[in-house]
Amino acid sequence: MAGRGSSQQEMEFAGVQKAAILLIALGPERSATIFKYLKEEEIEDLTLEIANTRSVTPQVKESIIEEFYQICLAQQYIAEGGIGYAKELLEKALGADKALDVIGKLTASLQVKPFEFIRKTEASQILNFIQDEHPQTIALILSYLNPGQAALIISALPPDRQADVAKRIALMDRTSPDVIKEVEKILETKLSSLVNQDYTIIGGVDSVVEILNTVDRSTEKHIMETLEIDEPELADEIRKKMFVFEDILLLDDRAIQRVLRDVDNSDLGIALKGANEEVQNAIFNNLSKRLAVMIKEDMEFMGPVRMKDVEEAQQKIVNTIRRLEDSAEIVISRGGGDEIVV
Repeated sequence: MAGRGSSQQEMEFAGVQKAAILLIALGPERSATIFKYLKEEEIEDLTLEIANTRSVTPQVKESIIEEFYQICLAQQYIAEGGIGYAKELLEKALGADKALDVIGKLTASLQVKPFEFIRKTEASQILNFIQDEHPQTIALILSYLNPGQAALIISALPPDRQADVAKRIALMDRTSPDVIKEVEKILETKLSSLVNQDYTIIGGVDSVVEILNTVDRSTEKHIMETLEIDEPELADEIRKKMFVFEDILLLDDRAIQRVLRDVDNSDLGIALKGANEEVQNAIFNNLSKRLAVMIKEDMEFMGPVRMKDVEEAQQKIVNTIRRLEDSAEIVISRGGGDEIVV
């Protein structure tokens, strides 16, 4: 590496070489602090590279420090106002080409997703843009939004489109960057050139479960009933993931007490063996002191329990919760229309 002195030659360095040169320039104390935040294999790679670095010209050091500073600046701008804001400020400071180069280096490490520009936009405004698009296009966009945004949008779609879009999200696997870019262009994005060219895994059952867990109950019920007719296996897979035992924390005390009236005490003890402390406390706080003590003693004396038995007991309680919700005896707080009390 000795003898490379120009900025043009510096560009030939690999990332690990640049990192090693930066650490050398920062000195041992600052470098030791940085090492605390790195993985063991990263430390080993950097240590080896530093040991193999014999001499570096001042020009190369200065160039790499400047590049590091620009990336830090870009990261700060992104944190403050998103990529569009960072791009605008960097263009003013560095010029358009250099700004794109700096952000391009950063987006891979930040795992910046497409449609970043609409993640801070009101759901109602996004709906105006996409409501007339093909259901597959809507599904693609919703897969990249946070569940809260996606839930508001899917709730506002016509009932006949809700289940279709939900199905497409659940069945979505991999989408070509070219397709993503084309959709972004339709939405007048400025960031299509920054999309990572690796195939992106999006959507899937977990994605639609997050959305359905956030929408109001009537929307969720309509989508699930339609899916049960069109895609019964998919509907079953979604339903199994929609409410897990730990979600009992979404219930208020009165609802938990109502659920516990229909739960067998032996099932409750086994279910709680695999629950975290917060869930256990939520249950015990809604039992009589005598019954809470009795179940705790049962849990202690039953010894180790197979995970399969724990999961079966928890699923029984989840089924009870869903049955009581369907009959409107309890309400699960979802952050949507279900919270409205009249």
